[in-house]
Amino acid sequence: MLTWLQRNSLDFPPLSKALRDPDGLLAAGGDLSAERLVRAYRHGCFPWFQEGQPILWWSPDPRTVLFPEELHVSRSLSKVLRQQRYRVTFDQDFAAVIQACAEPRSYAKETWITGKMQDAYRQLHARGHAHSVEVWEDDVLVGGLYGLAMGQLFFGESMFSRADNASKVGFATLVEHLKAWGFVLIDCQMPTAHLQSLGARSISRQAFADYLHTHLDAENNADWLPRRV
Repeated sequence: MLTWLQRNSLDFPPLSKALRDPDGLLAAGGDLSAERLVRAYRHGCFPWFQEGQPILWWSPDPRTVLFPEELHVSRSLSKVLRQQRYRVTFDQDFAAVIQACAEPRSYAKETWITGKMQDAYRQLHARGHAHSVEVWEDDVLVGGLYGLAMGQLFFGESMFSRADNASKVGFATLVEHLKAWGFVLIDCQMPTAHLQSLGARSISRQAFADYLHTHLDAENNADWLPRRV
């Protein structure tokens, strides 16, 4: 039975209560307050819903993740990185990145990154939880991604690309920095060919929960100051 969240409580049901069909649906309702979103990620779930639906919270099994040391850089991507065609920055324009991620794709007319979702994650960014990666060609934003950093874990949310390999350049650059900063895992949520080509793979929901327990409150040496990287 699906759990409906109450606005006066930030508690989520145990991950074991997630439905098998649809896979990983854990709860519905509540709100998108910064406090609830932080609690959700710490608990092992994330919001995903379409316009007109109630807020839906998911914890899929298996979970798609990427271990920084397993990042796969193809020959073509390695060549693009060496060419330094793109300039990569962190946290220089979070609002522009999430807006670009919300734009319709060729394969989908609707977006789950609604205006309310954008507002919610901008709040998380203002509080230092959410971060953006910007990829520039000259002074034009051509790619990027955003997500949350907690302890030694990074929770990826969405990425976009307006030029060849732009999002891959941003992701690869982020992963190398996360590895240097002591992060042990990047949550990719659901499998895509794009992420799998970069080395993402699936682990069980229980294994993911174990990483949360061990690394959510562990120290890292991240430096998210807005800057070129």
